[in-house]
Amino acid sequence: MSAEPDTEPDTEPADGTDSEPAAGSAAGSPAEAPSDPAPEAGGIAAAHPRRRARGRQVAAVAVVVAAAVTGGVLAANSGGSATRHTAAAASDGLAHTSVEVSPSLCGKGWVGPHAGTQAFDLFNPAASATEVYLTDPRSGRIFSEVEGLAPGTTRTMVVDLGSGTYAFKCVQEDTDAVTGPTVTVPGSVPQGPATLPVTEHDLIPPTLDYQKWVGERVAELAGRAGTLKKDIDNGDLTAARRDWLTAHLVYERMGAAYDTFGDADGAINGTVSRDPDAVKDPDFTGFHRIEYGLWHGESATSLSGPAARLVKDVGALRAAWPQERMDPANMGLRAHEIIENAEQFELTGRTDYGSGSNLATARANIDGTREILAKLNSLVAPRDPGLATLNAALDRAAADLDAQDHGGTWTPLTELTQAQRERINADFGDLLEQLAPVASIFEVRRTA
Repeated sequence: MSAEPDTEPDTEPADGTDSEPAAGSAAGSPAEAPSDPAPEAGGIAAAHPRRRARGRQVAAVAVVVAAAVTGGVLAANSGGSATRHTAAAASDGLAHTSVEVSPSLCGKGWVGPHAGTQAFDLFNPAASATEVYLTDPRSGRIFSEVEGLAPGTTRTMVVDLGSGTYAFKCVQEDTDAVTGPTVTVPGSVPQGPATLPVTEHDLIPPTLDYQKWVGERVAELAGRAGTLKKDIDNGDLTAARRDWLTAHLVYERMGAAYDTFGDADGAINGTVSRDPDAVKDPDFTGFHRIEYGLWHGESATSLSGPAARLVKDVGALRAAWPQERMDPANMGLRAHEIIENAEQFELTGRTDYGSGSNLATARANIDGTREILAKLNSLVAPRDPGLATLNAALDRAAADLDAQDHGGTWTPLTELTQAQRERINADFGDLLEQLAPVASIFEVRRTA
């Protein structure tokens, strides 16, 4: 998995269109399989540029969950200025309540609270965009949110409220957060999913732990790259093919750090179109350049330069890493992105330059996801009731991949049976759903 900049345009509207749940559960259909077919065995097909995924599955799952998750419902408000701006009556069969969400009028309009699924038409009369959270004012848990509600606009938050206390929190640019009146939903109806907000301060210790772990892996990578170079310099290409995979998998387990690696990622693990002319590009370096040569009959002499360049680039990364700083706010999203990239690039064979080792790479990507979750465990465990299900999904995917490891020789994608391919694809689609709440949980929210 490589982490090159995403070149696709951001198609999300500035004001957004949906409210999102805070997290805690995931629903919806499995991830769609990439439309590009895997290359035929022995063939060299055009490869797509590798990019760091931008969490499209996270957004897709969140929209689905939003329709069924938490929230509060009230009887429709027949008075107050917010009713003049309410969204057009929807044919959704829900009770709609108009609520103003400016700092001075945060939560105004919510009367007659009751349990059940309902819709709040949130109107922002202020001059600046506002983030809106539906919270438990006692514990600080967040049930649902609307981001970037533009001035003079209305957006609907659909939530399923249980019994308990609720309040809207309005967070506007350059102002302190304002919590509106506390509203009590009577009865004994269980509340839906909610999560305690995570601050950047919370994320600093696990991020530093992860950075230390990456530093240890980079040191290991330097040793493995040196062994690979020695094999090639000695003309032992059989050993080089074995040690190439071992070294490459070390790199593939560090997926959450690729953004921080910067240009080093492209130098060490970059890709090009898989035609003979493209692979001769002098800017094509690193593991995949060596892979192409090892599995396409190139001589040890011709691979000596690429091997030396790999050792040099890994060494430069190792020297620079102690001064690098990862962004704590991205840690939860990275766990999801690793699996998304594995689905897009490994399970389609887009990054196969001859070794047929995509399933081994996907397995290393699972290890990389587990490492992030282990560092975040103290924060995930009390916030994600689906954590046991996620861990079971990781175990299942790992076992299905391990079944294709035959003493260090992995089944190429093209030799999987249809049933095996479908099972592995389903495993990764399920993982994307299970990891979507983790990404949502670790979205840093300003609540003060």
